[in-house]
Order: sequence, then C-alpha cells, then structure tokens
Amino acid sequence: MAEILVVDDEIGIRELLSEILGDEGHTVMLAESAQQARQVREANRLDLVLLDIWMPDTDGITLLKEWASGGKLTMPVIMMSGHATIDTAVEATRIGALDFLEKPITLQKLLKAVETGLQRGRPGGAEQAPGAPAAAASLRSSAGGFQATTQVGSIPVIGARAHPPMAAGEAAGSAEVAAFGAALAGSGAAPVALHPAAAAASVALRDLPLDLPLREARDAFERAYFEHHLSREHGSMTRVAEKTGLERTHLYRKLKQLGIDLSRGAYRKQGS
Repeated sequence: MAEILVVDDEIGIRELLSEILGDEGHTVMLAESAQQARQVREANRLDLVLLDIWMPDTDGITLLKEWASGGKLTMPVIMMSGHATIDTAVEATRIGALDFLEKPITLQKLLKAVETGLQRGRPGGAEQAPGAPAAAASLRSSAGGFQATTQVGSIPVIGARAHPPMAAGEAAGSAEVAAFGAALAGSGAAPVALHPAAAAASVALRDLPLDLPLREARDAFERAYFEHHLSREHGSMTRVAEKTGLERTHLYRKLKQLGIDLSRGAYRKQGS
C-alpha cells in the first residue's frame, strides 16, 4: 500500500486520519508542524500528503510553495482546512495541490480523495481517471465560502438496520440467548426478547452487572458488543462498521468514547 503523511497541528485530526488510513492498509506518518513535515519529507519517499493550511509555525500554503519551488513536490498533496476561502483554495491548486478537503472530513470523501490522489501519483496516472475529481477548475463559490468536488459536510446519520433472517448456523446460539434471558429474569427485570444475532456475544452480556445505573449499564453493554465484533472481525473497522450499521467515522468516535483500546493490530493479533 501507500506511504501517506498527515500534517495537522490538531492531535485529534492526526489520530483520526491515522486510524482510518491505517485500517485501509496504508503506512501513515504524522507531523504537527511544517518543520516536522519537512523532516519526514526528506527521510521518506511519500506517495501522498494530507496538508492542513492553518498551522502555528508555517502555514500549509507556504510549505506547499516551498516544496514546489524546490523541486520537492514529487507527490500529490491534498490540502485541508475548516476556515479557508475560495481564493485560498484556488491558490493552493494553482501552486500544485491536487485537491482540497473542507473540515469536518467525512469518511467517504476522505477515502475518495486519497484514492484519486494515489491514482494520480502512480506512473501513467497523470490522466484523470473516469469520475475522478478535477482540481482547481472544480472549485466554485457557494454561500460566501467554497466547495470542491471533494467537499466534506457533516457526518451522515445512519438509521438502524433490520436484522436479516436467522441462518441455520445461528440457531445453535439460541441457548445462549435463553441463558441471558434467564439472568434478566432472575434479577427481577422484565423479560426481554433478543434477536438471535446477539447470541455470540451473550457470554459477555451475562456477566454485565444489572444493578448499575442505566447509563453505566448501557456503556458496559456497548463495550462488550463492540469488543465482540472487533475480535470476531480481527480488527477490521470496515467489517465492524458493516456489522454494526455505523458510519466508520462515527464508529471510531464511539469506540474512543467507550475507552476501547484501538492500538493498531491488537484485535488482529487476537484473531490470528
């Protein structure tokens, strides 16, 4: 896969992009300033750079100009900002940036921009692929700001998915579901009908303390639920997102909120 540098002074942005791109199989390097970005650029042969505009020491536009004038702009660069104007976006693409992402960045637009950037960076990839975003020509003013073809909006709300019919192999888990129901009944709580898809996680669910306040009990359930799916899918966030019905950016935030360890490779090792 590719070697990608993420340059942003906000640690939350760096960590989130690192986790998403790392889960896609890329090697991700991080820099919190232009000076660190220069050092990483000198020491590595990069395939793509995600570069924030507003940084405390040297802004992204200045660093982009520096690379372009020094013959070091040998990789596609995608600019990022939450406060840029149309003039800034046009200037960036004129200097040599491939495209522009507006914060907050959603998963779909991020991955599409990265895919396009990597395609353009490969030998023979200068010709624009069908359906790939254009560069400066694609920018247009909108409501006093700007939009690019990879413009990013707010995170979409994903509705609950209907459970699929129970497969024959899932029937074996019905005893586990019954056991969990019995535990609830023994606590004096009203019986709850659970879908058989929850059977595989019921061992952990039976151990949940039912005398906790509702919020703590819910967090304990969700933690067991997501840890089960992470282990079952060997740490693949793509498959966990599909299984749980969550958009991946929201999934990352949920796991962090629950205090689930997202150390790279931890669940892959468990599943190997």
